[in-house]
Amino acid sequence: MSRILLAPMEGLADDLLRGVLTDIGGYDWGICEFVRVSNTLLPTKTYERICPELLNGGKTRTGTPMRVQLLGSDPHFMAENARRLVTLNPAGIDINFGCPAPTVFRHRGGSALLGEPELLNEITSAVRAVVPAHIPFTAKMRLGIDDTSRAIDCAQALQAAGINELIVHGRTKTDGYRPPARWEWIDKVRDAIHIPLIANGEVWTLEDFRNCQQATGCADIMVGRGAVADPLLARRVRGEATGGWQEILPSVATYWLGVRKKVVPVHAGGRLKQWLAMMRRNYPEAEVLYQRLRPIKGAADIDAAMIEEGLVTQEQLAA
Repeated sequence: MSRILLAPMEGLADDLLRGVLTDIGGYDWGICEFVRVSNTLLPTKTYERICPELLNGGKTRTGTPMRVQLLGSDPHFMAENARRLVTLNPAGIDINFGCPAPTVFRHRGGSALLGEPELLNEITSAVRAVVPAHIPFTAKMRLGIDDTSRAIDCAQALQAAGINELIVHGRTKTDGYRPPARWEWIDKVRDAIHIPLIANGEVWTLEDFRNCQQATGCADIMVGRGAVADPLLARRVRGEATGGWQEILPSVATYWLGVRKKVVPVHAGGRLKQWLAMMRRNYPEAEVLYQRLRPIKGAADIDAAMIEEGLVTQEQLAA
């Protein structure tokens, strides 16, 4: 049976959204947003803030394991931070060699290291030395910075460093998130290594999922923005019956209640609108709700609209 995995999505899928997506179900495990490692040893509270699932045995409230992702370029500090992370009993540890964000790239993080397979190996070997064998250890990479010429070198360097599995996003840093994903290159990487490879990139529908499997030769697929745009996608892939928008709607309410507790009011509405905007491509009802909320700025006014729509109650908001 293929595994369906939830991708790390910086600035999009925080613990609240991971929680509602895994409540809906269908995911075997996922990866949280990255923990940025610089030249310091981070306190425990940093890991628990970015991945609160650590306070619940490394799992979401409905039991989906959530691995912690580290991002950095210094082998020593990556290893020392991994050593501390291990004491928190994470569901797994992943290293980010794929983030294309300009700020991360400028500070030699994420995809910026894909031109240096030797450094990838050095970082990953240092982390491998402190991660016990019982904790799953993976890396996630893109195909390169400007081109794919070193993709296989990078994958082989990570394999040699001792990761258990490799996740490949089928784009370069320069590609950003523009379609199409280069699935054929994931297949080339898969053919050049002997550890399991997980494909990632441009999977929005059940048809995309099957096509990605066929093109990459990978049974296991990691889904990112497609999971946010269609919270029922993983269950569709599994052939389960789904209830459409009416099944998603309670999760929209749960998400808003969580956002109101976690996010300062001035930013709260933007979080909900961001998710609704992504779901518009699949659900006309999301478009209707998005347009209803779009002009409303204040969080309290969105509360009132959500109450009027029958999605939440005053008692829930006050709890």
